[in-house]
Amino acid sequence: MARNVEIKARVRDKAALIERARALADGEPVEIDQDDTFFACPHGRLKLRQFSATRGELIFYRRPDAPGPKTSFYLISRTAEPAQLRELLTQASGIIGRVVKKRTLFKTGPTRIHIDEVVGLGTFVELEVVLSENATEAEGKTIAGDLMARLGISADQLLDKAYLDLMPPTGA
Repeated sequence: MARNVEIKARVRDKAALIERARALADGEPVEIDQDDTFFACPHGRLKLRQFSATRGELIFYRRPDAPGPKTSFYLISRTAEPAQLRELLTQASGIIGRVVKKRTLFKTGPTRIHIDEVVGLGTFVELEVVLSENATEAEGKTIAGDLMARLGISADQLLDKAYLDLMPPTGA
């Protein structure tokens, strides 16, 4: 399985964060609309990420709920029929939640910097340090820690939960 070291944090000053990210980035940012549907899964998380009517990804991942840099293991399968796959998974496993967001993606070296506007939750930043086959978790955590400092992300901003876990209960 592929691995990355990641953090998630609340954003205090989006404009300042974007400027810092832009200064570190290897190129221009990419704007991405994402509609994530989560399905019941006993051994991790399973979500269908829909980008458009003809483009989506089924993503399985496992990671600990911890506020600092943590390692995530994941598998991704692409689909050209996300609506049909959503219906199949809904019938087979059941939907446990949905997260809709607009993501601004910056890349710097092996790291993806995501600045997310999450519907119903607010603005967040995620760092995903993609680990090569030979890279250690410690190396990924060092890169994440360095980027946190350079982006002005402090420990008190870090979250230990997924967006799904932060969503208000249905009907609230």
